[in-house]
Amino acid sequence: MHMKKGIAVAGNMIVDTIYPIMRYPDPGELASIENNISRATGGAACNVIIDLARLDPGLPLTALGVVGDDENGSFILESLSRYNNIDSAQVRRLKTTSFTLVMSDLSSKQRTFFHYKGANAEFSESHINWDLLDVEMLHIGYLMLLDELDKPDHEYGTKMARLLASAKQRGIRTSIDLVSDEPGRFRSIVPPALRHTDYCIINEIEAERTTGIPLRGTAGLIGENMPAALNAIKDMGVARWVVVHAPEGGFGLDCTTGQFVSVESLRLPDGYIKGTTGAGDAYCAGVLYGAWLGQSLQDALELGTACAVCSLSEPGATEGMHAYPEVMQLYTGLKKKAH
Repeated sequence: MHMKKGIAVAGNMIVDTIYPIMRYPDPGELASIENNISRATGGAACNVIIDLARLDPGLPLTALGVVGDDENGSFILESLSRYNNIDSAQVRRLKTTSFTLVMSDLSSKQRTFFHYKGANAEFSESHINWDLLDVEMLHIGYLMLLDELDKPDHEYGTKMARLLASAKQRGIRTSIDLVSDEPGRFRSIVPPALRHTDYCIINEIEAERTTGIPLRGTAGLIGENMPAALNAIKDMGVARWVVVHAPEGGFGLDCTTGQFVSVESLRLPDGYIKGTTGAGDAYCAGVLYGAWLGQSLQDALELGTACAVCSLSEPGATEGMHAYPEVMQLYTGLKKKAH
């Protein structure tokens, strides 16, 4: 076992109610909700911390965030309490828990989200007791969906940038994830945070909106633009790794060596994918765990890919995740089959 300190995961804590529909309706049309409506925890903080807890039951984890003083808030805390290695003592309770109604289109496998910001909008640095936070890394997500932290700060640009700087001053390595919001907001909210970020782990849409470099067109991923996009994000101040994941694969830049790495996605057997909810967070958890283990960027991207593959095997965000040895075993097995 490492004697290394663990990881804190902060940010959005959400209850997702997932409604299966045969297809998403056009405006004015009706869609019937099928059976098997389910409820699950969601958001970066819940998904990433539970994925990490399942990857390594011995890894000390600390949850940071705000949930409501309501039944949904209790549901989140009870879900986290099932894992012995998650400490939720710093999760605060006020107002109404954030929730998302997820319309899960069974034919296209796409999902559409209707989100109520709730308590997450209140989360700020004042809710973190730094003196009690004895961790090696802090991951926070999602920028642009945490209203208080997205606010301007006269010194750091945003309150989020100030929080990340506070972590760095305490010797804690920082990691961020974004949400795909309207392009205009990216320019004001993302760059200030990147100046205080060690690991930036985002998807291709978010990378495109952060940099203005096109990464997805009508014909799919514009792979030849990926190195330029990764470099542009590095130039915004990321210290260690810039990682961009897309359905086609994962791409990384080691900011310390300038090395560019890519790991293509596996071709999965027909019927393997049960749901895509939380696959990005699972990818993120894998890369973070790789960083925590001291892996190379290449190995961490493979681990991220393996975690996403696990996540896709179940409809919910975290049920598909297994312990690290099993995750890699599954990945290796599927990789052999694909060739």
